[in-house]
Amino acid sequence: MRLVRYGSDMALTEKRVAFFDVDNTLLKGSTLFFLGRGMYQRGFFTKKDISAFVLANLRYRLTGKENKEEIVRFQNAACEFIKGHNVVEIEKIGQEIYEEYVSPAIWQGTVDIAKEHLSKGEEVWLVTATPVDMANLMAKRLGFTGALGTKAEIKDGIYTGKMIGNLLHGREKAAAIQELSQLGGFDLKNCYAYSDSHHDIPLLESVGNPRAINPDALLEIRAYRDNWPVYDFRRARKFKKLIGPTAGRIAGFLSLISPRKHRGK
Repeated sequence: MRLVRYGSDMALTEKRVAFFDVDNTLLKGSTLFFLGRGMYQRGFFTKKDISAFVLANLRYRLTGKENKEEIVRFQNAACEFIKGHNVVEIEKIGQEIYEEYVSPAIWQGTVDIAKEHLSKGEEVWLVTATPVDMANLMAKRLGFTGALGTKAEIKDGIYTGKMIGNLLHGREKAAAIQELSQLGGFDLKNCYAYSDSHHDIPLLESVGNPRAINPDALLEIRAYRDNWPVYDFRRARKFKKLIGPTAGRIAGFLSLISPRKHRGK
């Protein structure tokens, strides 16, 4: 993990931070998919290469529970994605891809929420499995404070295809913001976190103010059960808006009254 921040420091004892997931929370879709598309169009690899990556991406996202095997498979695919390429070259291409694909796919509603935090003097950090270089670019372009992302190994200005540390996913995100809070001397109980995915529940549970944006089914159930605010910026969802809150609360109620395993087991 690498930390890069933009903007001025605040009083550490009173500082509040808002953490935002990227894919499907800030962005309509997958950052890595956009990177893959742009790099394929520029002749960086073959259809077979990108097909293997997309398959790993889909398997990873469709896994209903934490599955280390799928996470490792996706992690390896993400590393191979940029292996052997020059860092400066990828950075330049990343800027082009941001303008061409990423920027038009950003949820304005999410940006508005982030800007509201910034207007109050609060920091805004991206927390994502996306390569940290792209996460940093997005944070800088949007005027956010900084980014936490997955770090790829570099030797002599070339990506080696290996990863430094773990993929920033699930509990790794929670650990990353805890580390940041220790470095910055602020209390996570005063902070906010936003995500679309149930995989990020550890991240959401780490702060005092969890929020759901465009939530998947499992996160929506949890959000309504625990009265977490829910934002949904997706189109063609009038029916869901009508029945979603009721269905979510019913599901949450059922989860409360259903038998639970003993916590010690």
